[in-house]
Amino acid sequence: MVSDATLIDGKAFARRLRHDIRDQAQGLHARHGVLPTLAVVMVGEDPASAVYVRNKVRATEEAGMRSVSHHLPQSTTQDELLDLIAGLNADQSVHGILVQLPLPEQIDRDAILDAINPEKDVDGFHIVNAGRLAVGRQDGFIPCTPMGCMMLLRSVVPNLAGLHAVVIGCSNIVGRPMARLLQQAGCTVTVTHLKTRDVAAETRRADIIVVAAGHAGLVRGDWVKDGAIVIDVGINRVETGSGSRLVGDVAFDEVSPRAAAITPVPGGVGPMTIACLLQNTLQAARQFATGAVVIE
Repeated sequence: MVSDATLIDGKAFARRLRHDIRDQAQGLHARHGVLPTLAVVMVGEDPASAVYVRNKVRATEEAGMRSVSHHLPQSTTQDELLDLIAGLNADQSVHGILVQLPLPEQIDRDAILDAINPEKDVDGFHIVNAGRLAVGRQDGFIPCTPMGCMMLLRSVVPNLAGLHAVVIGCSNIVGRPMARLLQQAGCTVTVTHLKTRDVAAETRRADIIVVAAGHAGLVRGDWVKDGAIVIDVGINRVETGSGSRLVGDVAFDEVSPRAAAITPVPGGVGPMTIACLLQNTLQAARQFATGAVVIE
């Protein structure tokens, strides 16, 4: 058995990335007079969403960018939200649009996400950007969490070609785009999900395990071979005798003695998600400033 894993410090990595983004944003403003601007839209009063939105707004402003917030009531209709998005699409001063999920039940999430101009879709959820990623094109926006996971992986193993990766979870937000990015990096990829008969049998063969299942402590020590790299996307709040704490989808104390490297929760993938949102916003502003794309 190997010694305890190297901790992949997403917090420190994200701090360096945000610093670099700030420098690039200032340079873009100085050269082209374009201040990267992110519009964040929230509908309703979901407490977790409110925290996420505050964090995104604060990070945007700390990166030297402009943030525009739109907080709509729970009763907002789909047509009203579509009207707002149409206005943001047309606003030349806005380069990125983010609609915070989840949305109230009267609103069709896919209709809203597909209404965003793909060139302002800094979440990378629009069908056009998903399609670009699916066929291996490099000119679309990549969803922020998978992008951050790939950066952390490459900080440990710069060349991923030939490695066997297992992804647990197949959502459009993490699992599916993660698998595509790993394939593009030259990995052999297995995607597992709720109907996979023996997930542990798959993970025991893996050089890389990316877990995004939303199930606290799902991956146990005997699921992981010695020397594997483990990326834990899960964020779960569990009750303890003295209150509650955040844990991942990986049983950290069991897995870390076997893994070569592992992301902690908190402090691993989470900070990278917001940093990559800023990276996408900077990219959108740069494309607009240089005429690489036409924003209508």
